[in-house]
Amino acid sequence: MIKFLIKGLLRDKHRSRLPLIVVAIGVMLTVLMTTWITGVLGDSINLNAKLATGHVKVITRAYRESMDQIPIDLSLTGTQALISELKKDYPTASWVERIQFGGLLDVPDENGETKSQGPFAGFGIDLFDPDSGEAERLNLSNILVKGKLPSVAGEILVSHSFAEKLGINMNDKVTFIGSTMYGGMTIVNFTVAGTIRYGIAALDRGSVIMDISDARKALDMEDACNEILGFTAVDYYDDTKATELMTSFNNENSSGNDQFAPVMIRLRDQNDLGGLIDMMSGVVGIVSFIFILVLSVVLWNAGLVGGLRRYGEVGLRLAMGEEKGHIYGSMIAESVAVGLTGSVIGVAIGLLLSYLMQQKGLDFSSAMQNATMLLPGIFRTRITPEAWYIGFIPGIIATVLGTMLSGIGIYKRQTARLFKELQLQ
Repeated sequence: MIKFLIKGLLRDKHRSRLPLIVVAIGVMLTVLMTTWITGVLGDSINLNAKLATGHVKVITRAYRESMDQIPIDLSLTGTQALISELKKDYPTASWVERIQFGGLLDVPDENGETKSQGPFAGFGIDLFDPDSGEAERLNLSNILVKGKLPSVAGEILVSHSFAEKLGINMNDKVTFIGSTMYGGMTIVNFTVAGTIRYGIAALDRGSVIMDISDARKALDMEDACNEILGFTAVDYYDDTKATELMTSFNNENSSGNDQFAPVMIRLRDQNDLGGLIDMMSGVVGIVSFIFILVLSVVLWNAGLVGGLRRYGEVGLRLAMGEEKGHIYGSMIAESVAVGLTGSVIGVAIGLLLSYLMQQKGLDFSSAMQNATMLLPGIFRTRITPEAWYIGFIPGIIATVLGTMLSGIGIYKRQTARLFKELQLQ
């Protein structure tokens, strides 16, 4: 019977061509839209990870309770041994130390008197070790506006807007005034090597980047940092892997009530990113539902048109004694064949287009010159395991649903009326 139905579909192109084209286009759009949204949201999450959160982050228990205030007095100590332990126990992840701090930047005039000053947010990262990958991770070369990246101790980067506000030029001497890890006052001179533009208002108003060795000297944090960021082997954030990593680490370091003991948290536990991750997870279901609804309406109308064209065929089959349920079932079987074939074609085309966009992407960098750090200049799709089967959900369900809706009219046909129609023919 199935073989007979497939032959009928192949011989009568009017019964299969339009539904097949509609299903293929709908499935292709479903796959393309899913990979696009997943890619864009995934890039946003990944850029947050590179800037501030990591895929996982190791901090002290006390620091976790007031993390938004960035209390450097609650920082990790003995980080050299801790980093070695992390690299040994979790070799598939990359681990980097960072220091976040705040202070006052003082700009002197030619007489050494204060010309201008302003508060800033500081970042101590490993700039001088090429193996750390921090300069590439933060995209510093692309967001550099003037000057160069720091290459020797004592050089810093200042946000461009902040530098203009304070009247800072390249190679100017500036003074950092702040508090050390132990609460003492610190005053250290630095040279401005370059200016950068984040595209983030809060950071562009006042921020400074320096090598972590300079930050440690200035803040009296030898062999200490307030955050250790971990990045899993994959480029994008994988919540499952991050959870496994966090659970394993916290189970091994769960003994005792030491508030300065290390604890690991995930990206989703920081900066309200959990909601964005959940939204990304729900995108697949939302997109599928929309396309199932739209395709069902389109295929319902196509089914009604096809039903009118096959009016005589259905009537003849009923007049010959074929049961209405059998005719209805055969039409659904036909729709399954059409839906499956259209879905295969649509998924293949959708994955091909997604792969091309994943490799090359769409370049919006010219329109986003002021937001190059948190938003990628090139938007790409991302092919996930769900992309291989998500198109079959609307492709088959919508086709069957459209046929079921349009085929209800079969049960309204009356046998007595059929003979009169056949006599008129």
